[in-house]
Amino acid sequence: MEIISKISKGSRMDQVYIPKNRAGFAVGDHVVIRLLEALQEKKPPEKLYFYGVKRLEPVKSGIIHEIMQIIEKSVANYENIFVTGSFLERGFQFNDIDILILSENKINQEIIKENIERKTGIKTHILILNNKELSKGLETDPLYHMILNRCIAKKRFIYKTKQTINYKFLDLHLLKSKTLSDNFDILSGKEKYNLVRNTIAIYLYLKKNKVTIDSVDKEIKKALKVNSQEIKSNVLNKKAFLKKYALIYNKALAMILKGIEHGSKQK
Repeated sequence: MEIISKISKGSRMDQVYIPKNRAGFAVGDHVVIRLLEALQEKKPPEKLYFYGVKRLEPVKSGIIHEIMQIIEKSVANYENIFVTGSFLERGFQFNDIDILILSENKINQEIIKENIERKTGIKTHILILNNKELSKGLETDPLYHMILNRCIAKKRFIYKTKQTINYKFLDLHLLKSKTLSDNFDILSGKEKYNLVRNTIAIYLYLKKNKVTIDSVDKEIKKALKVNSQEIKSNVLNKKAFLKKYALIYNKALAMILKGIEHGSKQK
């Protein structure tokens, strides 16, 4: 039995009056008071599209649906919304959630960021691109491949782009990872993993191999003799690790310098 009633204002405490002629509700029973709207039938959550994500905890799924709703209310026109990054990995070891919004219009990402963080309590990183920028990124930057290799999208998507190796562009990207050796002792495990991942992704891209999160993690284990979780947990043998890392970094750098030199000779 369910009884619908109204909260009345009292002198000391607000109260709810219910009829004495009732079944199943005896004096002294404990009951739950809910808003009437909460009892109404809710629409089932919209279907999302999973790419490279085999399993997702129900609580994470709920958070993603909530994020999609927040963005929809804040953005009038968008092409697609992607949730990516460590949030999609198994377990609850993530520190933040990465979101890519594809739109041709200007978007105030700070307002969206504040709304999401206030609603979910999770630190948020938002990247806003238009179709041209995304296509260019997929054509020249291996990290874009990793972003969309494992993601959850609001809408179905298919992107076909040719691979163009811009050696000078990759040289700048690889330079970021040099800080791993210089600042090893002060970097967190996650920061170390991001720098290693950057180097390995560039290396695989230069070899024209497929760049995915799985292929990068597999190459990390093969080349550095550690797995990604060991790097993230910051439990590395510094001397042994940096020796192996220098080898793979220098291989990538040599391939880039050779490409730049070859390009200069052609000009």
